[in-house]
This record gives sequence, C-alpha cells and structure tokens, in this order.
Amino acid sequence: MRKDETYVHPSAQVSSKACLDLGVWVGPNSIIGENVTIGKNTRIDAQVCIDGHTEIGADCRFWPFVSVGTEPQDLTYDAQDTAVKIGDKNIFREFITINRGTAKGGGTTVIGSNNYLMAYSHVAHDCVVGNGTVFMHGATLGGHVSVDDFATVGAMGGIHQFCRIGKFAFIGGKSTITQDVLPFCRVAGERPTQLYGLNTIGLRRKGFSRDRIKALKGMFKIIFYSDLNTSHALSRIEEEFPLSEDRDDIISFIRSSKRGFVKKPGDRWDAGSE
Repeated sequence: MRKDETYVHPSAQVSSKACLDLGVWVGPNSIIGENVTIGKNTRIDAQVCIDGHTEIGADCRFWPFVSVGTEPQDLTYDAQDTAVKIGDKNIFREFITINRGTAKGGGTTVIGSNNYLMAYSHVAHDCVVGNGTVFMHGATLGGHVSVDDFATVGAMGGIHQFCRIGKFAFIGGKSTITQDVLPFCRVAGERPTQLYGLNTIGLRRKGFSRDRIKALKGMFKIIFYSDLNTSHALSRIEEEFPLSEDRDDIISFIRSSKRGFVKKPGDRWDAGSE
C-alpha cells in the first residue's frame, strides 16, 4: 500500500461518517465510530475499538485490543458529548484503555505527541498527558490526572485522581501515588511513597548538563533537607538561585499544588552526590 492510500480491511467496521486521512491503515475486525478523526499514516491494528468524539493525529500506532474514546468510568456521567484528543507519533500497545472526558472535568481527555504507552495501561477521564512520556506495563491514571512532558510511570503504578506528575519525573514500578510528584525527581513505593532524589540518569539521557543537574540537586536539598518550611524554602531558592526555567518550574509546581507533594526521603538517596 502506498503512503497516500487509505486501507480498511473488509472485516473492519468503519462508519461512513468517520474521517480517515491519507495513509491510514485499519486492520481486521476493528471498529471506528462516526465521530472519529484519524490523521495521516496512523495504523490501527486488528481488534481495535475507537469511538466517541475522538481526534487522533498523524503517524500513531494502535496495537491489537486497544480501546479509545469509550464512556468514562464515572458514576456521574450522563451521556454528555465529551471527547478524546490525541497528538502525533504515539504508540499504544496491546489492551490499552483511554476513556473520554466528563462534563464536570472539562470534557476532554488529552494525550500529546511522541508518547509510548505499554500494554494494559489505562488513561482515565479528563486526564492530560504531555509529550514524550513513557507508561510501562499496567500503568494506571485515575481521573483528572496530569502527567507533564518526559515523565515515566513505572509498571503497575497507580496514580490517584487529581494528582500531578511533574516533567522529567520517574515513578518506580508498583508505586501508589496519592500526592503530586515534583518535576525532575524519582519516587517509588506503596503507602508511603518515598522520594529517591533527582532523576539523574533520565536527565542525563535527555541532555541535561552537569551544572544544570547540580543546580537542581541544590534546590532539592533546600526543599527536603533544610529546617525551613516549604514557603521559606521556596523563598530561599529564589534568593540563592538565578532565574531559570527549571527553578521556576519547581517553584510554580509546588505553589500550585492542592494535594501536597511526595517528600518523604527514601533511605537510598545520597543528596549530595553528582
């Protein structure tokens, strides 16, 4: 099949009202609803169900048994017109479920671009997922969760509704997250979840310089290992560290937190190491 051709397997059920761009490939027994829009060169493998008001970008890949755009698992949902919006170049592996939004939660579940969601992941209603994230097998988001750019959610990790995961954060496997997770850090564990310092390996892989990582560690020391309360710690960071995107991301994230954030240090964090 040429890239400028659209292919639909004879056994697939694709609504005549659905909008499929050039190069879309729909596999055997897949179902595409009437309010679905799919961008260029996206591949829909066998046994995939995409329904509801769902907009999908270009160059995505949906492996078998993925379900997108189905009704939210919310007891207050009453058949309102809500949606799912997905960007470009995302990979959705087997048995992933993505629910559309609710009227009370803004109406739309959003997933950005260049994300990799492994098998059995779940994105609940009204979640907002950024760009370049990784969800390992069985990672689960409750409703209204936000996951910022380049964060990683470990296998079988469960994120409580309304929690926020900061950018470049790393959540260890089987962790239970009931509070916000600060940008750039590592957390792991079940009740209580513990902090294991900066996500140093992940940051180096993303091209963070040694000086940039050192500055982030210095800020974390003030937040977690000084005798200052949170507001005084943030004021001290503003005094001691020059204006930067990283500094302001941490400060604004903490000041806007409604659930509090994970801050119990684990016993394996060497706060001063490079």
